[in-house]
Amino acid sequence: MLVKALGKIAQTFVVLFVVSVASFGLLKLAPGDPIQIMLGSEFSQASYDSLRAELGLDQPFLVQYANWAIQFVQGDWGTSYVARAEIFTYAFKEALPVTLTLASFSLLFAILVGVPLGVLSAIKKDTIFDAGSAVLALTGTAFPSFLLGILLIWFFAVKLQLFPVMGYVSPWENFWQGIYHMILPGLTLSTYFIAMITRLTRATLIEVLVQPYIAAARARGEPNWRVVWVHGVRNIAMPLVTILGLQLGVLLQGTVLTETVFNLPGVGQMLTSAVLGREYLVVQAGVMMTAVLFIGVNLLVDLSYPFLDPRLRTSK
Repeated sequence: MLVKALGKIAQTFVVLFVVSVASFGLLKLAPGDPIQIMLGSEFSQASYDSLRAELGLDQPFLVQYANWAIQFVQGDWGTSYVARAEIFTYAFKEALPVTLTLASFSLLFAILVGVPLGVLSAIKKDTIFDAGSAVLALTGTAFPSFLLGILLIWFFAVKLQLFPVMGYVSPWENFWQGIYHMILPGLTLSTYFIAMITRLTRATLIEVLVQPYIAAARARGEPNWRVVWVHGVRNIAMPLVTILGLQLGVLLQGTVLTETVFNLPGVGQMLTSAVLGREYLVVQAGVMMTAVLFIGVNLLVDLSYPFLDPRLRTSK
């Protein structure tokens, strides 16, 4: 098992290298000239050439990539000329915690709602409750998150004035205010995942409940709640963890729209501003952070399988 884990870790670094090269190259092919944006509408050719040389954009592609990679690994991510701040501080210390807070809150909320709803749907199969949860799941997967966010703001924040329209408060500084500001964005982002988890839990649990070991547990006289929630639900952990790991990309993609709608200073809003401003270094930093997060989570999912299913454990 240790050898397999080391092999997966090595694959992770290879994938990160490929992502860094591909994203760095694609950014160079993007339309627009960052030098012109930085200098404004009026500038001399000498000023243009001087700034281009200062930023290293006159170097060959491989030289530019090598210089960026060495500095990036050392923590020198450059400076944002729009935010007027070091990119490491701007992206890693300020924007990333906002996105992680939003994603974690949304995922936790989706699990707490989706798993019980899916379990009840499996127990009450082919009933009105099951049909209603199916309609809710289909609606959740089909409803655009940006439109849902606007509707939630209009109804709960503008009409009822129960929640703030926009803004962010760190839960680490003020826990209850942070949760209060995160309810509408978290609900917006978690709707799709509530529907997905509900459908997955229902389908998997229906298959599990007809297995022989479930019949044996019932024959031993164990109460129904224990049969379902102990013997049944723990066997849906592996497919649930797998699908959540694979859907992390969708979650990170959803944060871009959600942060824009609710004006949250996260990675999504940072990337949107950086793309519009042709800030290559900021975009590259955002891409690498999301890539590390996505690949790292999927690595943890792969490494967790032997702990979730004892049959996958080996003596090596």
